[in-house]
Amino acid sequence: MSQEIRLFNRKYLTGNNMINKKLIDYTIILRPDDNGTFVAYVPAIKGCHAWGKTHEEARSELNHVFEMISAEYLEAGKSLPNDIEVTIAYAS
Repeated sequence: MSQEIRLFNRKYLTGNNMINKKLIDYTIILRPDDNGTFVAYVPAIKGCHAWGKTHEEARSELNHVFEMISAEYLEAGKSLPNDIEVTIAYAS
């Protein structure tokens, strides 16, 4: 038996462009990893993922990664991608 969860996040729009995107504007997946650590990632942003010994540490590291990626996009004159809809299924 599986459960399906759909996650949606807020979007801030000005005209047709999103502005001032923050990590809170994105769907974040936080899950235990196979080796006893935790993984946090943003499915909409390639490379935006982090690990930690606790879920708090993984989430904190994800903040740092997101800030670095945001700065790279800004320096390149690009905007961050829009969030995506994610469906999560739990299987037993």
